[in-house]
Amino acid sequence: MKAFWLGTERLLAQLSRLALWVSGAGLTLMTVIIFWQVFSRYVLNSSPSWTESSAVLLMGWFIFLGAAVGVRERTHLGFDVLLYFLPPSAKAVLRSISDVVVLAFGFGMIVYGVQLARLTWNTVMPSLDLPGGVSFLPVVLGGALVCLFSLERLAGRFAGLPVDADQYATGEEDL
Repeated sequence: MKAFWLGTERLLAQLSRLALWVSGAGLTLMTVIIFWQVFSRYVLNSSPSWTESSAVLLMGWFIFLGAAVGVRERTHLGFDVLLYFLPPSAKAVLRSISDVVVLAFGFGMIVYGVQLARLTWNTVMPSLDLPGGVSFLPVVLGGALVCLFSLERLAGRFAGLPVDADQYATGEEDL
């Protein structure tokens, strides 16, 4: 069981790293595109029509992929005051409840993202000549990653593995 867990954890770590790199590349590319738009508008007096749409599309990708990575690395905001006063077993229960809520949110992202993509797939983004549903694909992929990363932590905690051992939100180790 431990070998399976370590292999799965390694695979999800690589998936998280890939999502982070894609997110960073999207942010960088969006910055270059916005720079080009500003330069073209104010220096060349000719603003390209594709820059705004492509920047917004890239923003969706880096936001949702980056958010999923934040779920795996536990870097999102949290309300941890209560955890200072609870025993480790109660902390694990509260963290599990939190992971279940995040899992449900990720599942909602998948379900509603797919619905929105289907509803808008037959429309066209004029400046990019892409189906409108493409703009909702990052919601679906981000939701899938959120679900995977939440399930990873829940399964590890359920198996008795120290998934919270590196989390010092309460100032103490939960070993």
